Amino acid sequence: MRDGSAACLVAAALAASSVGGLATRGAQAVVRTADFNVRGLKASDFPRVKQLADHIYTFEQIDPTKRTVTVNNLIVVTPDGVLVAEGQGTVENTRALVAAIAKLTPQPIKYVVVGSEHGDHTGGNPAFPATATFIASPYSKATFERQAASPGRRASARPVVVPSETVSDRRVLMLGGTEIDILMLGRAHTGGDLEVYLPREKILFMSEVFSNRIFPSMANGYPSEWVETLKKAEAMDAAWYVPAHGFVDSAPILKEEERNFRLALERIIAEGRRLHDAKTPVESASASAVLEPYDAWTRAGNNAFGALQRVYMELDGQLK
Repeated sequence: MRDGSAACLVAAALAASSVGGLATRGAQAVVRTADFNVRGLKASDFPRVKQLADHIYTFEQIDPTKRTVTVNNLIVVTPDGVLVAEGQGTVENTRALVAAIAKLTPQPIKYVVVGSEHGDHTGGNPAFPATATFIASPYSKATFERQAASPGRRASARPVVVPSETVSDRRVLMLGGTEIDILMLGRAHTGGDLEVYLPREKILFMSEVFSNRIFPSMANGYPSEWVETLKKAEAMDAAWYVPAHGFVDSAPILKEEERNFRLALERIIAEGRRLHDAKTPVESASASAVLEPYDAWTRAGNNAFGALQRVYMELDGQLK
């Protein structure tokens, strides 16, 4: 398996195929990778704010736990307050997010939607202002409750923010004349993924259900259900499919890359099933799997074994 190094990513970026890597936007070539170094960017280029539509923005910040990729947020500004989809992994990064929002509007942050319960999206939640109401799936809320009540939790540890409201299917918020749909399209990256959809603008923030050019991280995922969740999202025919990790590229590129991400999942599942049926030990699966061209994606070396292991677990009926 290729190791996802910069050289491999550049080579993949120069390949011309439906999943390969160089897109031209005007005179600018966009390298299809999640690694900001390969894109020719520097850490000092972040955080970045991008406007998708009137009063709708994304915030891209480097994930300190992964170092080369971003954690992204959706910011919905209205006359009655702000909704933020997803958090950041550290207090410092969340403070930067809050400061960026303050430059966009004097309105308070009213809602924070927890799309993914994982620490790289929630570790900084205590830095959100007291005006914010946190919304999560029932599954994720239960996770935070267990974390907060853990007897082994150190007294000096950062507080766990337990969401006060939940969405198990769909909730429609009307905030300052903007309709915001909070959705649970199905289990995918976790057991409780939430998405945020703006029907007027046709913007779908996918949280960790979609990462742009990052090899799928499936250690806590539900492989086959994840594919079906992505198909539900595709059936919505949004104009924007916004990822939680990887670059917020143009709308056409993101739409194509969301499909490529599903194809990557389907390849992993197919290879996992092939190797499982052949009685290949799971410890040897990543070395035997044929995962091109997705094994050139960012963090393939980190994520491939866990992804195949999760496919084995699904096939063995171990996922509940």
